[in-house]
Amino acid sequence: MGKILGAYLLPHPPIVISEIGRGEESKTANTIRAMKQVASDIGKKKPDTIILVTPHGPMFSDAIAISYEKTLKGSFERFGNSDLAYTFSNDLELVDKIVRNAGDVDVVCAKVDKEFAKEYGVSAELDHGALVPLYFINNEYKDFNLVHITYGLLSPIELYKFGMAINKSINETLKDVVFIASGDLSHKLTKDAPAGYNARGRDFDEEIVYLLEKGNFEGIMTIEPEFAEAAGECGLRSLQIMCGLLDDYNTTSEVHSYEGPFGVGYCVASIDVLEKSDRHKLLQKLIQREKETIKNIRNNEDEYVKLARNSLEFYVKNKRKMNMPENLPSTMLNEKAGVFVSIKKDGKLRGCIGTIQPSEENIAKEIIENAVKAGADDPRFYPVEQDELDKLIYSVDILKKPEEVISIDELDVYKYGVIVKKGNKTGLLLPALDGIDTPEQQVSIALQKAGINPTEGYSLYRFEVERHG
Repeated sequence: MGKILGAYLLPHPPIVISEIGRGEESKTANTIRAMKQVASDIGKKKPDTIILVTPHGPMFSDAIAISYEKTLKGSFERFGNSDLAYTFSNDLELVDKIVRNAGDVDVVCAKVDKEFAKEYGVSAELDHGALVPLYFINNEYKDFNLVHITYGLLSPIELYKFGMAINKSINETLKDVVFIASGDLSHKLTKDAPAGYNARGRDFDEEIVYLLEKGNFEGIMTIEPEFAEAAGECGLRSLQIMCGLLDDYNTTSEVHSYEGPFGVGYCVASIDVLEKSDRHKLLQKLIQREKETIKNIRNNEDEYVKLARNSLEFYVKNKRKMNMPENLPSTMLNEKAGVFVSIKKDGKLRGCIGTIQPSEENIAKEIIENAVKAGADDPRFYPVEQDELDKLIYSVDILKKPEEVISIDELDVYKYGVIVKKGNKTGLLLPALDGIDTPEQQVSIALQKAGINPTEGYSLYRFEVERHG
């Protein structure tokens, strides 16, 4: 039976590497010291294989990507140093076991070789999310095979199950394994941070550090997606896979360092694996928690949200649109307005379609039509399937009449949505969206949606909404 020797959270800013930082790395002295300490610890453990999960390889919304070339290569050429190049042997035996065991729990894995990479327009090279931790480890220890995984945009429960599948796969071998969760924390700690500033970024980092110090895996698994999105992080999903990996073990943990000198949070932590435990009960707690959350949301739906949900559910199950229900409020039957229906699954957008101006005889009909379009016709997503319906969360925005504004100073991202127009190009963004903190962001995204160059002259409008859900 294989053995998990330890698990680690490691950040991946290339600037911590002296050949790239060229002096700037001195601002990350605590991180460098901690990463060297972890690398030394791994060298002493002498694992047969290192499994590394990164956010920066081929990313899919519905699958985990696993490198499937016999030899894994990568360099820091993108960061100005092509001499820092690395080659590792892929542990294909373990990869095949992971793919099979993940499939048994309905988690899809994409085996990324050169042919796959070419077909999907992604890279088969090792990314910097892998290379930065491996740079430090390779300086201490070289006699290991590598499994290179890029997490997908899956739900926490799916990521936890995937971690459990890795655990099972290791147990089916005779190999000693170390697990690396590669990820930075908030990218929005300061006003000059690369992703801009969000006050919740610091709160997120403090929460993650606290949970790691306490070894509180349940807390890591139940962080609200909106909280993580506001923080602009890239490490949470790696950690959630790690939680699943350590599902049936007692553990102790230590945070070796945390700092954010460039407006991005870097945390180095280690998890020591002890004896077996009954922690696997956490999965059932997570599933039950999800069911209770959905139940509470359903119980508090108003007529607008309930109509949107009923419309899409009827369409998916019957392949036709529902008739107008009886006993709807008079405002829904007697008034017209533009309507946007938004659908989320596991905290992430699953579809959003709407009308700026009314196109139906009343608001109710507008909701019925746009709910179906949001679930079946949003080109960014595949159509909603029946087995997803119980996990979907709906909101309905009734648009008030837009008014033209002269300056971006007249906008408020929490109060007003925006519309940009240039000729026959139009882009709209609703108010109070997760991760949108400034009017500049709001207008920029609306322009991108419309395909309007920001240097072009365009008309700018603001509008308020009546939000349901």
